[in-house]
Amino acid sequence: MNVPLIELEAVSFTYPDGPTAVIDVTLRIEPGETVVIIGQNGSGKSTLVRHLNGLLRPGSGRVLLDGHDIHSVHVAALAARVGLAFQNPDRQLFAGRVASEVGFGPRNLGVRGAELEARVAAALEDVGLAAEAETNPYDLGLSRRKLLALASVLAMRTPVLVLDEPTTGQDARGVARVRAVVASAAQEGRTVIAISHDMRFAAECFGRVVVMRAGKVALDGSPAAIFAQAAWPELRAAYLEPPLPAVVGAGLGLGSTPTAAALVAALPGPAGEGRGRPPGRAGNE
Repeated sequence: MNVPLIELEAVSFTYPDGPTAVIDVTLRIEPGETVVIIGQNGSGKSTLVRHLNGLLRPGSGRVLLDGHDIHSVHVAALAARVGLAFQNPDRQLFAGRVASEVGFGPRNLGVRGAELEARVAAALEDVGLAAEAETNPYDLGLSRRKLLALASVLAMRTPVLVLDEPTTGQDARGVARVRAVVASAAQEGRTVIAISHDMRFAAECFGRVVVMRAGKVALDGSPAAIFAQAAWPELRAAYLEPPLPAVVGAGLGLGSTPTAAALVAALPGPAGEGRGRPPGRAGNE
């Protein structure tokens, strides 16, 4: 599997008779990176990622895969390399059976027979819908339809996986499945790009965090840097709050991404060593 380098060069986009949603964004995403884009509603996150598979084309600037401008590349060709799971699954689902829905993408890529069946079964197992293969997608609740949309992208096995708000509406079990999907894709060397309002998910599951505000990139760095106390004013300017572990970690001198073990050890009394541990002994991952 050839995982492409992704580059956005001074990309801007204005909707017809609407606002300019993305303004002069330049990003370079290396093969195999895990990147999460955060920001308030309307900050340009979804607009930006829809440029990666050709659903939107820049008004100015360029999007490149492995150094090649994708401006004239057909969406169907890009779909073989960049899989996008929409925030609203109902914009993506159309088949009358769950299994048919998941099989549609790989079938369009030329996958047939036992390989197609194996991909469908594996994707449904990954999202916890193996028992629903014959169900009509619209007999599933919204959170499970989101997981189905994710499965339909997983079955395509694209080298780039783009997830728009994958944990929204999920219970703890659903969030755990999404986390496992991200971890598995990363382990396979695929590039994972997500949009999320879940700051803990962003901090714990990705190696890089991009903060967008008013269509521009406001911050770009590791979770430890983005959620460090020094960056909190910039986060709040983007109407974001750091995840609770970062706040607690800052208060206990453990850094912005403390491990669970470090937090427990810092608790007073028999549960941990107490708050007297030296501030320099960080528990960052």
